[in-house]
Amino acid sequence: MGKAVRRGEEMERCKWCLCNDAMIKYHDEEWGIPLYDDRKQFEFLMMEVMQCGLNWNMMIQKREIFCKCFDGFDYEKVASYGEGDIRRILEADGMIRSRRKIEAVIHNAGCFLKIQQEYGSFSEYLWRFAGGKTIFYNRHERGEQPARNGLSDKVSGDLRRRGFKYLGSVTVYSHLQACGIINDHVKECFRYKYIAEHYPFVYKRRNKE
Repeated sequence: MGKAVRRGEEMERCKWCLCNDAMIKYHDEEWGIPLYDDRKQFEFLMMEVMQCGLNWNMMIQKREIFCKCFDGFDYEKVASYGEGDIRRILEADGMIRSRRKIEAVIHNAGCFLKIQQEYGSFSEYLWRFAGGKTIFYNRHERGEQPARNGLSDKVSGDLRRRGFKYLGSVTVYSHLQACGIINDHVKECFRYKYIAEHYPFVYKRRNKE
């Protein structure tokens, strides 16, 4: 755990976010808060793809660059990108210059749209795996968090079956944390209590589904 002062109030936070102000802001305002907006879902998924082999702090620092390169995370536009767009993105200042990752983001945008067509929204599809409720695991609240679990294995397997790339179980687990399907704030963190008080949740005692 770590303590930080914000707006004159001392607040308990998850220790991982205390490296800089941008990470604290992300932790306080986004990470783990149940997410139902499809454009934000796509943004987080796109960042997970770009993060593979790197670190999340870098993704947060480059977020504005990603936003400019991928038309504000408009997945309909991204799905229609061609070779010219790939070159444009690769040449953008500060961009991660991985053609394979950029191509994966474009490809995944098309897969994302297919899920929307089938379920009405990507969020509806994803939350079905958790029964529409945030999952609290008892050991996670003490900081004993795995890199993957049974739920992320199941979601990752289905996404891969639907054609998604760069979304293995470890990457998917990270996304489930970010979008609030799995609550991995430690119990002392002020966000842990907030989520429990404002959103439907289920408490589970084991990691595997």
